[in-house]
Amino acid sequence: MSDVAEALASDRVIDITTTGRKSGEARRIEIWFHRLDGRFYITGTPGRPRSWYANLVAHPAFTFHLKQTAQADLAATARPITEPAERERVLGGILPTLGELSAQADTSVWVEESPLVEVVFDARPAVN
Repeated sequence: MSDVAEALASDRVIDITTTGRKSGEARRIEIWFHRLDGRFYITGTPGRPRSWYANLVAHPAFTFHLKQTAQADLAATARPITEPAERERVLGGILPTLGELSAQADTSVWVEESPLVEVVFDARPAVN
């Protein structure tokens, strides 16, 4: 297994660099990612709007920075997940992995209010 594949299989914390929806400038933040059924997702807790999400909706191309068990900058595209049944399926798979964090609101609140994107890598990393 490559270093990138190992990091994608085991890490949780990454940075992402998005393009500001208003400024057009690069914006880098630390965030968690999630793996579910061989796909990769980024979400946030329900509640207030997130700049990173608004940036990805406006400019879906971004950089996914691995920084724990491997260091790599992966070109990716965000696919906002807006369809309720898909949101429920994805968040239903992610929430059990979040422990106490997921207890902050019930699943229906997460489905209704959380930012959620699928990460589509421009060059698919080899992941077992």
